[in-house]
Amino acid sequence: MRTMALDIGEVRIGVAISDSEGRIATPLKVLAASDVLGDGAEFRRLVQDWEVEQLLCGLPYTLSGEEGPQAASIKEKASRIARARNLPLFFADERMSSREAKRILREEGLDERAMRGKVDMIAASLFLQAWLDARFEHEDK
Repeated sequence: MRTMALDIGEVRIGVAISDSEGRIATPLKVLAASDVLGDGAEFRRLVQDWEVEQLLCGLPYTLSGEEGPQAASIKEKASRIARARNLPLFFADERMSSREAKRILREEGLDERAMRGKVDMIAASLFLQAWLDARFEHEDK
């Protein structure tokens, strides 16, 4: 089952995609938040071209494991996106995903300016992969 992950921000939304078997996450693209939230043509095309079957959105938790202050806003936006595309919606803990994405990009030699358009899609792929891995671990038990 192909899952699209969204790292929802105020300005940009990072997009990652799983393979059709739901095992491997790949960073895909960063889109303007207005395009995704407005069900714009580029976002619709991605959903159709990749034959997306479900959405996974990162939910900001605090370090203590509770939903962070932005969680309600993210849930509302994610629900709007899922309804517009008529897709089932799931949420994943996105704690530390942006920090880890920046670390990975720094290791590749990118500076802050060069990272700007990449962090969100890498972060989306990180929490998507963790979510996929957890599902397969659960299925194996």
